[in-house]
Amino acid sequence: MKSLVIYDSTFGNTKIIAEAISKELGAESKAVFVDDANKNNFIDDLKNAELLIAGSPIIGWKPSEKMGLFLERLTKDHKDQLKGIKAASFDTRVKIFFHGDAAKKISKKLENAGAKIITEPNAFYVKGKEGPLLGGEKEKAAEWAQTIKARAER
Repeated sequence: MKSLVIYDSTFGNTKIIAEAISKELGAESKAVFVDDANKNNFIDDLKNAELLIAGSPIIGWKPSEKMGLFLERLTKDHKDQLKGIKAASFDTRVKIFFHGDAAKKISKKLENAGAKIITEPNAFYVKGKEGPLLGGEKEKAAEWAQTIKARAER
């Protein structure tokens, strides 16, 4: 299944999760840094995708600015661009009571762009502001990817 995992990463933690997810999805999946996804020709790559997963660290209780620009572009310039594409979202966050929820915001934007959300947004935890990831989070990402893959193939 042709899959794209779009991510932003400040300290490398979200990149690790995105790459673990992409690897688990198989050979037809690739992880793409959001800067590359913000290039004009990238929208054409979406036309061939069957599954899109987007992830970002939580910054100020929401997705990163770069991820926000990518999502805004999908809903503003390319309404229904994701029609027929299955999607999911995740974020990386510190395990504290007040942290925001970037994954839910990403999921809503993907849905507004026409994607079919196939699973609840997920959170992966880091130790402190810069990380590293807490133990077991990379493995949790691989397991989540298996769930996504099974749902996408239905």
